[in-house]
Amino acid sequence: MARTQDPSSTGLLSSSAAWVKSSYSDASGNGDCVEVCTDYAATHSTIGIRDSKDPHGPRLRVTPAAWSAFLTATASGGFGTA
Repeated sequence: MARTQDPSSTGLLSSSAAWVKSSYSDASGNGDCVEVCTDYAATHSTIGIRDSKDPHGPRLRVTPAAWSAFLTATASGGFGTA
């Protein structure tokens, strides 16, 4: 279900949002990675996801339940291997 909440009200556009680079990031430094912000999971039911190469670009917003399901599917090989 699509959300109509203003992205600025989630805090994800705030300079104080703490974005963490994935531990599975490209070790060669090519920038192939994502960053995640969980600061607003409890207050806004929002997990932020962005491309580390474009930190001011678009951000995805998903619910904590959707993020958990994604992590579970990824860890169990639900998306195959690269």
